[in-house]
Amino acid sequence: MTVMQTTPADTEQTPEPADLCAGPPRHPRPDGQDRYTISEVVAVTGLTAHTLRWYERIGLMPHVDRSHTGQRRYSNRDLDWLDLVTKLRLTGMPVADMVRYAQLVREGEHTYGERHELLESTRRDVLARISELRDTLAVLDRKISLYAGGAAR
Repeated sequence: MTVMQTTPADTEQTPEPADLCAGPPRHPRPDGQDRYTISEVVAVTGLTAHTLRWYERIGLMPHVDRSHTGQRRYSNRDLDWLDLVTKLRLTGMPVADMVRYAQLVREGEHTYGERHELLESTRRDVLARISELRDTLAVLDRKISLYAGGAAR
C-alpha cells in the first residue's frame, strides 16, 4: 500500500478519497453538462470578467464557445486551461510568452520541443527567484531574531 492509499475501517462505509489533502472536485459540473457563463467562471477561478475577455482578445482563450445569443460558454477544459494560465502568471512568465505557448499548443504535437524550452526557461527563472527569496527570508529571520532578543532596547 502506498502513502496515498487508504482502506476503509468498515467495509459497509463508503471509502474516503485516496488523497485526504485533496480539495473539492476540480470541476463543479460533469463533462457534457459543463457550460459556464462568464460570471460562473469568475466565481470559480477568482479571475475578473475583464481579465477573461482580455485573455480571449490577446489569444490566450480563443476557443471559447458561444451560445446562440452570443454569450460565452466555458467548459471544464477551459477551466483547466485557465488554471494553467493562472499558474504561468504566478511564475512571472511574460504575457507574450504565455500567448506564444497557447499558440504552440494550438499548432499541435510537433511544437513539443519549443513548448519544452519555453517551460524550461520559465522554470529556471522561478528557481532563481526562489533562491533570491530564500536569501531575503534569511535576512528577515536574522533581523527578527535580533529584535526578539531585545538587542534594540
